[in-house]
Amino acid sequence: MKDYIEERAISIANYIIESNATVRQTAKAFGVSKSTVHKDVTERLVQVNPALAAEARKVLDVNKSERHIRGGLATKEKYLHQH
Repeated sequence: MKDYIEERAISIANYIIESNATVRQTAKAFGVSKSTVHKDVTERLVQVNPALAAEARKVLDVNKSERHIRGGLATKEKYLHQH
């Protein structure tokens, strides 16, 4: 694996952990796709730094479990402002 990819994977994981960011937020911050963020954390980082990968995975799992709630709140907010 290329050095810059490993460095990006580590940077992405640190960003997710520090800011409790979602995959979308992280992708936007780093200028890459959601798929790249996901692959960096779940596949590439495991080979480079398994402990960091596990920590980032915990944050992503929490975000995933809460996303249906965030979606509902966003929809509620949208319709409150339409009238």
